Amino acid sequence: MTNLPPHDRQPVPTVLVGVDFGLPGFDAELEELGLLAQTAGLNPVARLSCKRRAPDAALFVGSGKADEIKLLATQLGAQEILFDQNLSPAQQRNLERHLELPVNDRTLLILEIFGQRARSHEGKLQVELARLQYLSTRLVRRWSHLERQSGGIGLRGGPGEAQIELDRRMIGDNIKKIKERLHKVKRQRQTQRRQRERRDAFNISLVGYTNAGKSTLFNALVKARAYSADQLFATLDTTTRQLYLGEAARTVSLSDTVGFIRDLPHGLIDAFQATLQEAVDADLLLHVVDAASPHFREQIAQVQRVLAEIGAAAIPQLLVFNKLDALDTARRPLQLADTFDLAGVPTTRIFLSAITGEGLAVLRQQLAQIVNGGVSPSKGEEHSPHSHATVS
Repeated sequence: MTNLPPHDRQPVPTVLVGVDFGLPGFDAELEELGLLAQTAGLNPVARLSCKRRAPDAALFVGSGKADEIKLLATQLGAQEILFDQNLSPAQQRNLERHLELPVNDRTLLILEIFGQRARSHEGKLQVELARLQYLSTRLVRRWSHLERQSGGIGLRGGPGEAQIELDRRMIGDNIKKIKERLHKVKRQRQTQRRQRERRDAFNISLVGYTNAGKSTLFNALVKARAYSADQLFATLDTTTRQLYLGEAARTVSLSDTVGFIRDLPHGLIDAFQATLQEAVDADLLLHVVDAASPHFREQIAQVQRVLAEIGAAAIPQLLVFNKLDALDTARRPLQLADTFDLAGVPTTRIFLSAITGEGLAVLRQQLAQIVNGGVSPSKGEEHSPHSHATVS
């Protein structure tokens, strides 16, 4: 298996493949996979999608479509095949043999991006844990060069099989050590949270789909210098700062968390539990949405699913529709505050641009009212029927 390249190398020509199984939210244009590939340093040279009722047990896409992928890759000089769905170890191994090229899936792609972006000690530990858990299921494929050797009549095994067992034990030992270190980190975070609770701190966490502008909004609110960029998973490590709300005459704790994405690998959710705990323990979630994205409703739904998985679904949310500056005149809201139906609950929504600063004052005022207990974001506020934006 070929590791995905860091940014200082020549991007690897890659064919993107997606399979439509009739499930909602299928990205026929493979737009998001293409962005993920570019973020990881790959160069998508072709995008191919097909429809199937169910995955082929051996080749995922079936032998006919596999031949088509192989021909396309040969014509374009592609050096790697990237699937939008997750492949089983056997399917990945069979595809590599059939296509005679490295084959990777969405899970490994996200793991590689997280590995490139993690900066803190905790973040690196979490990524390494998820990577080892992923590789532990692919030992046979990863070390397929270790042939089984016959040792005599009635005997089976040999150096190859022994090496695989050693590798499995080594990965298992490393997973155990990393989990122990992450447990210590989690205890430290719990101590820090208890200290904030004793100070009667009000905790706000920024959550949202990746590239919705959370870090840019975080920087705009607290004048911090957290890394932000117009790319997927620009930042992975949780950053917490104090935000003074003059309208409420008090300080709150504001945390920027990792962005969510469709089909986020469950291993990453487990590995990042310590980081996402900031969202679980928050008093309020600022759910940041890319108002300019045509898929914002699907992205909201994905974030809600992840919040439910980590036990944060019941925490009050305030919707922040960011990137107001990217909306054309016809799609701009008539007012900067209205309500939005979030899973059947009318929820306060604020429109703003974290880049230009438009709407930030409205957000701060709303936060002050919530912190002082004057309004519940989950119930929304009374607005005229004309206040609803066209993007809704």
